Amino acid sequence: MTGKAGKISLIIFLLISAASAYYVTQLKFAFDFEQFFPQGDPELEFFRDFVDEFEADDNFLIAAIRRDDGVFEQKFLEDFHDLTLKARRLESVIQSQSLTTFTYPLKTPFAITTLPVIDVKKPERYEKNKKRIMEDERFVYNLISPDAKTMCILMKTVPMIQLEAADQLVIDVQNLIETYDFDSYHMLGRAYFQKELVAMQKREITFSAIVSGLLVMIIMFLIYRRFYGIAIALVSIGLGMLVFMGLLGFLGRELSAISALYPVLMIIVGTSDVIHIMSKYIDELKKGASKHDAIKVTIKEIGLATLMTSLTTAVGFGSLVTSKVYPIRDFGLNAAMGVMVAYLTVIFFTSVLLAKMDHDQLIKEGERLKIWPRLMQWFYDVTKTHPKRVSFGAVAILGIALYGISLITTNYSIINNMPTGQKITEDFKYFEKNFAGFRPMDIAVIAKDSLKVTDYEVAKQINSVEDHLREYPPLRAITSLSTVYKSINAMNNGNKAAAYKFPKDEATFNRYHRMVDKIPQNQFNVLVNRDGDKARISSRILDVGADTIKQIGKDIDSWIVANTDTSQVEFVRTGTGLIIDKNAEYIRSSLLYGLAGAIVIVGLLMMLLFRDWRLIIISMVPNLFPLVLAGAFLGYFGIDLEAGISIVFAVIFGIAVDDTIHFLSKFKLSMRKGIGIDAAIHTTFMETGKAICVTSVILFFGFLVMLFSQHPPSVNIGFLISLTLLSALLSDLFLMPILIRGLYPKEK
Repeated sequence: MTGKAGKISLIIFLLISAASAYYVTQLKFAFDFEQFFPQGDPELEFFRDFVDEFEADDNFLIAAIRRDDGVFEQKFLEDFHDLTLKARRLESVIQSQSLTTFTYPLKTPFAITTLPVIDVKKPERYEKNKKRIMEDERFVYNLISPDAKTMCILMKTVPMIQLEAADQLVIDVQNLIETYDFDSYHMLGRAYFQKELVAMQKREITFSAIVSGLLVMIIMFLIYRRFYGIAIALVSIGLGMLVFMGLLGFLGRELSAISALYPVLMIIVGTSDVIHIMSKYIDELKKGASKHDAIKVTIKEIGLATLMTSLTTAVGFGSLVTSKVYPIRDFGLNAAMGVMVAYLTVIFFTSVLLAKMDHDQLIKEGERLKIWPRLMQWFYDVTKTHPKRVSFGAVAILGIALYGISLITTNYSIINNMPTGQKITEDFKYFEKNFAGFRPMDIAVIAKDSLKVTDYEVAKQINSVEDHLREYPPLRAITSLSTVYKSINAMNNGNKAAAYKFPKDEATFNRYHRMVDKIPQNQFNVLVNRDGDKARISSRILDVGADTIKQIGKDIDSWIVANTDTSQVEFVRTGTGLIIDKNAEYIRSSLLYGLAGAIVIVGLLMMLLFRDWRLIIISMVPNLFPLVLAGAFLGYFGIDLEAGISIVFAVIFGIAVDDTIHFLSKFKLSMRKGIGIDAAIHTTFMETGKAICVTSVILFFGFLVMLFSQHPPSVNIGFLISLTLLSALLSDLFLMPILIRGLYPKEK
C-alpha cells in the first residue's frame, strides 16, 4: 500500500471518518423488555393474543411515597391525595389511583353508593380506616406497605410507552413529587426502567471507550516508546472504532444493554491487528529490507493471517444469530461487522502510514525487550522436555472444569441485571421488600364450549385457583374476577374484612352478578374480555429467580390439573416475566447449536488456510479447552447462565482462535523453508510468540475494564472473558507444540 494507491486509500478513509463522525450522533438507544422475548416461541404468541384481548401487564408507573412516622397524618394524606389527582393530568398517564381515591361500595335501602377508604378530611377516623385497610388483602403489599409507612400511587400509562415519552413522564412525575415535602419516594415501572437503563447504556459506552483508550495508550507507550509508533497505533484503533460506531448509526441499529462491550471489543481487536502488523513490519526492517519490501512481505504474510483471524472472530460472533433473543442476535451481527471494520482499517489505513516510517521512528529498542526471547525460550524448553507433565496437567484441569460445568445454574434474577449503586436499583429492592415487586405473572382463564367465565361453576374455579395462589409467599397483589364478587359480598355485609369471601352458593352468586354492572369497577374490563369467554388472574411475583419461579409455576399447573374441571375451563400461565424467563430454556440449546456451527465453519476456514488435517486438529484442540474453562468458571463462581452471559462463549471462541492462527501460520511458513519440526517451533516462538503474548495481555486487561462497569452482567462478562482468554494463551503456548510434535513425529 504505497505510492498513489496509498494516497487514495488515506483520502477514502478520511472521508469515511468524516461521515462516521456525523452518523455517530445518530446512534439510537433502546431498552424494552420485549427485546428479550424469545422470538418464535408458542407461549409468546399466546401472550400477544392475550394482551390484545386484555392489556399489557407492565403498562404502569408506581410512585411509593414514604412518611417515616406513618402515613396516617392529615397533612401527608392531603398532599398525597393532591399528588394522586395531579398525576392524572400528566401526559402518557391514562389513570392514577391510590388509597385516597379508592372507595368501598355501600348498599343502602335506596341505592348503592360508595364510602371512601380513607376519610382524608376526618383525622378522627384514621385509626378505624387504618385497621380496616391493614386487614384487607387487596391493599396490603399493593397500595400500602405492611408497616403502614408507605403508600403507592398507581399510574396506568399508555400501552407500549416509547423511550422519549417515558423519559418525559418520569421527569414530570419526579418534578411533581418534589413540589411536596415528603420524606422520600421510590418509583417502579416500565417507563422508569426505560429511562434509567438507557441512561446506564450511554454511561457504560462512554466510560468503556475512555478507559479502554487510556489502557491502550499506556500499553502502546510501553511497547513502542516513539511518537510515530504510538500515534499510528492509536489513530488506527480510534479510526476503526469511529467507523464502526458510525456504521451502526448509518444502519439505524439500536444499542442495547450489552452495547457497552462495543468500544472495548473494537479497541482490543483493533489493537491486536495493529500490533501483529507493526511487529512484522518492524522485524522486516530490522532484517535490512526496504520500506516497500517490508510492507509487501508484512501484508502478504501477516495480512493473510490477520484476515483469517478476523474471519474466524467474526464467525464466532456470528454464531449468536442462532439466539432467539434479539439483543443477543444483534450483538453478534454488529460485533462481526466491527471485527471486519477493524481489519479493513489496518490493511487500508495503518499499512499505508507504516510504509512511510523507518524502524527508529516506530520503536525504541531497549533492555526491557530482552525479556520476551527469554520467556519464549522457557515455553519452548518446557514443552520439549516435559510434554507428559504438561499433558497430564491439562487433563487434570479438564476434569476439574467438567465438574464445574455441572454446577451451572440458570436462576436468572432481575436484580442481578440492575446497575450497581443507582437509585433505580435501590427503588427496585424497596418494592421487593415492601410491596409486590415488579415481575408480572398472569393466568389466562379460558371457558370451554358455551360456558362463560361469569358462570357460577367457572367463577368458583377461578376463585379456588386465586386462593391457591395465595399459598405461595412470593406471589402478591393477586386479582381476578372473583375479587369483584368478594367485594360485593363484603358490601352486603357491612364491608367487614371477614366478609370478603366468594359467594357461598349459586343463588347468591347470581344475585351479585346482576349487581356487577351497577357498581363502578375500574378493573373489571381488564379482568374479563368482551365476549365473556376469557378472564385473567393477575398477580406479581417477587424476584426469587427464574428457576425458582419455574418450579412454582410447575406446582401451580399440577394443582390446577388435579383440582379443577378441565372440561369446563382451562388455566394457562402467561405474562411478561414468564416469557422472559423462558430465555433460560433457549440459551443452552442456541448456545450449543451456535458454537457447533461456528466450530464447523472455523474448521473449514482452517482447512482452506493450512490444507493439512494435522494442523486443523492442532488448531481446534487448544481452542475448545478455553470454552470448557469458561463453563467451569460459571459453575464455580456461581454466575447464572442468562442471555447476556451467553455471549461470553462466542467472544472467547472468536478471539482465542486468533493466536492459534498466527502461531500455526508462522509454523507453516517456517516448515516450508525445510528447517525441521523443532527448529520451526522454536522460530515460531521467537518471532510470533511476543506478538501473541502482547495481544493477549491487551485482551486480558481490555476486558478487565468491564470490572468497573455499573452493569453486573458486564462485570461478569469482563471477568470471564479476561480469565478465559488468558487460559487460551497458555493453552496455545503449552499444548500446540506438544500436539505438533505428536502429529509430526518422523518428519524433519
